[in-house]
Amino acid sequence: MIIAHDLGTTGNKASLHHDDGRLVTAVTVAYPARFADGGVAEQNPQHWWNAVVEATRSLVARSGVDPAVVTGLTVSGQMMGAVLLDAAFQPVRPAIIWADTRSAAQTAQLEAIIGQDRAYSLLGHRLNPTYSLEKIMWVRDNEPETFERVRHFCVAKDFVVHRLTGRLATDRSDASATNAYDQGRGMWSAEMLSAAGLDASIFPEVLESTAIVGRLTTDAANATGLSRDTRVVMGGGDGPVAAVGAGIVVPEDGAYVSLGTSSWISFASDTPVYDPLMRTMTFDHVVPGRYVPTATMQAGGAALQWVSELLTPEPSGASLSALVADASTADASSSGLYFLPYLLGERSPYWNPNATGSFIGIGRHHGRAEMTRAVLEGVAFNLLTCLQSFRESGATLDRIDAIGGGAASDVWLQIMADVWGLPVRRRTIVEEANSLGAAVTAAVGLGLVDGFGAARDLSEVTAEFTPDSGRHSDYLTRHAVFVDGYESLEPWFAKRAGR
Repeated sequence: MIIAHDLGTTGNKASLHHDDGRLVTAVTVAYPARFADGGVAEQNPQHWWNAVVEATRSLVARSGVDPAVVTGLTVSGQMMGAVLLDAAFQPVRPAIIWADTRSAAQTAQLEAIIGQDRAYSLLGHRLNPTYSLEKIMWVRDNEPETFERVRHFCVAKDFVVHRLTGRLATDRSDASATNAYDQGRGMWSAEMLSAAGLDASIFPEVLESTAIVGRLTTDAANATGLSRDTRVVMGGGDGPVAAVGAGIVVPEDGAYVSLGTSSWISFASDTPVYDPLMRTMTFDHVVPGRYVPTATMQAGGAALQWVSELLTPEPSGASLSALVADASTADASSSGLYFLPYLLGERSPYWNPNATGSFIGIGRHHGRAEMTRAVLEGVAFNLLTCLQSFRESGATLDRIDAIGGGAASDVWLQIMADVWGLPVRRRTIVEEANSLGAAVTAAVGLGLVDGFGAARDLSEVTAEFTPDSGRHSDYLTRHAVFVDGYESLEPWFAKRAGR
């Protein structure tokens, strides 16, 4: 059997699988994150490890399996962060996670030396404060005494894999999300590291996502309750791993949307996809030799969770469901109310860390249902801009499969179908898509299945939401108003940030 861990922003979603990837049971162990003014977003790496230990023991106890039958373990994790370790591989400070946007000055330094066009062609990504390289530079420039102790850099899943095996490494998918990786050559970029003024020695070796990193150390086996013979497969970043969970492993598999804390649209490709306006990005896939062009917005599901917490005295899953149900028949953009979902700045399509969440056109007659509807539509509108970016780059997208917690909402998926003018399909795997993708990655690495195509048989479509042509036409008109709202506020966002 295989255990897969997915280190998200709000918790570790762990799952137990048969050797072919079929899900047995799953558990989530929550941990906190610290968000503060100025773009601060941090977590304690020890919390990740504690969650992995607790979840592993919980999976074994819940399923009643003999720990000895768990022969493989793998990890997926949040991308684009910065975990800085000393010579003893201990964190020198809290991890700076993907949502942190403090490194604007460092981004500007790289822009002056490399330029956005050169960086995009080299990395598959534009320069931006959300990336690892810029975050490392920020620590060096703002916490010099702390940085003097740094000997190693990694991201979330790599930290846990090291704790499991004693070996520090990363994979191509996560390396391609650091802004330090030459995507064409498949190695750390000497050009980027020179521009950043960073020593290549702090960057880990890069392995395939399917590589067996090692077996559990004695300490890791004792902590998790598993056998020391358990083999650990490298795994990958949550976006590319989720693509496997959604069955997106070759270009013919179509596209998917992930509606988690952040939200993104992605598909598999044989080559990177470059957008002339650099609105989208391309990660290396966990499938060797393939890529996953992606457009990621900062706050998708997070925006819906935020409005639930704001409008409900005691927020809960039931409260959120009730809000969404009320919003199903409410008027938002149809009555002039729009929501810009930029609660954490924005990546795709604007790459503007200074953008903020905004209700536009709110009136006295608007209440909780209308505000919630505006949030649902705002995320769908923003993702439509991303879809349009892919189409302008030559991609053909004729349907979208939905995964992530938000995919459980019929209301939201119908709104997205109507806004995008495309069929949106829900798959049986919603919350566990990342861990399922990780399990398949492990099964491939351990030689238990023939290839990544096995993922297609592990979930199926349970519902399809067909767009209404009339509503789609109306939404296209309102989408133009939504885009105009952002463009009108963009100078104010910059002024507010003091730039």
